[in-house]
Amino acid sequence: MMQTYGISSLHDLFADLVILRNLAPFDQRLPGLAEAWQAMGLASPRIPRKHEPDYARASVWFVTQARALDLPATPVRELLFIGDTAMADGNAFRNLARAGGWPGWCFIGAEKLSAPASLSADGDNVSLANRWALLADWLAAARTAGARLDEHTAVVVDMDKTAIAARGRNAAVIDEARVQGLHRTAAGLLGDAFDLARVQAAHHELKEPVYHPFTADNQDYLAYICLAVSAGLIDLPALVSQVKAGQMRSFEQFIAWADGALAARSSTSSEKSNFFPDSPDSSDSPDLSGFTAIHRAVYPLVQVGDPTPFKAFRRSEYLCTVERFGCLPAGAPVEQLLAEQVCITQEVREIALWLKRRGCLLLTMSDKPDEATLPTWEQVNRGYLPLHRTPTTAVGESIAGQLADL
Repeated sequence: MMQTYGISSLHDLFADLVILRNLAPFDQRLPGLAEAWQAMGLASPRIPRKHEPDYARASVWFVTQARALDLPATPVRELLFIGDTAMADGNAFRNLARAGGWPGWCFIGAEKLSAPASLSADGDNVSLANRWALLADWLAAARTAGARLDEHTAVVVDMDKTAIAARGRNAAVIDEARVQGLHRTAAGLLGDAFDLARVQAAHHELKEPVYHPFTADNQDYLAYICLAVSAGLIDLPALVSQVKAGQMRSFEQFIAWADGALAARSSTSSEKSNFFPDSPDSSDSPDLSGFTAIHRAVYPLVQVGDPTPFKAFRRSEYLCTVERFGCLPAGAPVEQLLAEQVCITQEVREIALWLKRRGCLLLTMSDKPDEATLPTWEQVNRGYLPLHRTPTTAVGESIAGQLADL
């Protein structure tokens, strides 16, 4: 039965062994990719994305270096991985196990109470579960298959929608925080040009997987596009038509077009875009001053390959997310907690603490950028904390009894 289990934080489980998108651990004892890319065996200090082989190589280096911090003579010999998406996390596990040369076991959870409880195999020791409480069964099966579950074991836990805001149970809260961050950013930067209905329509349409080749499933890119629609630089149906026709293939192509369109608008009051002939021209008098300021901040970062170019949006996302940690009073009903507050996933918490007591190395990784996860210095002075150090309620179904029997 779903219950609350007091106040906790990710720091209680992982300390500062937290690795974000830029591959710079929060634990200052570990150098980041920018300093150690050669030691990692990478060809350059470019930050790889989660699906790339270089991401796995860097992750292996972090795992082995993190183990050496407290047990320098203890090699990592096996891997446990806990995540929430079969494609992204399952492949990240496979790449990491392959790069490390480790046997491993992976749990992919997503609560689906409409179906009977099920733990099924997805190949390469990846297990798909429709209950987070099946973590205990998965760990028992891994142990039966030969998992040591000791100081030679590295445990990598995905942060978002796994350790916090469990997929299928609490994940909508973290999605809502990101969307609210987008709305706050748009309202603050676009002023009178902010059109909430346009932003919502663009986000609702373009967030779908069919558009991932265009958006690269990058939230910064998606936010920029939505603000371009809101400001009136482009018309959403025209953009969708060009994307579906294969004429607008990537975000890089789109932002280069936007750069040209903004330059043309600043030089003439009558010229229209050739690429989007139906987009509004200057006779419609859209106020593009706010969006132009956004563009000037984002475009140079896109050109140098920064995967997080929309810094203002991400900082707003951080505030909207951290405001949902521990925001409800003690005694709030479970249903309300899961609907309104980012919660620690109790099943993940219990299994992490059990493995920690056995000497396993635990760390958490997230594809969130620093700007969406860590406070600025000014916010630190006002009492804000990194997400992994911010306390909130643990909610879930206890599996402590099953773990005690292992």
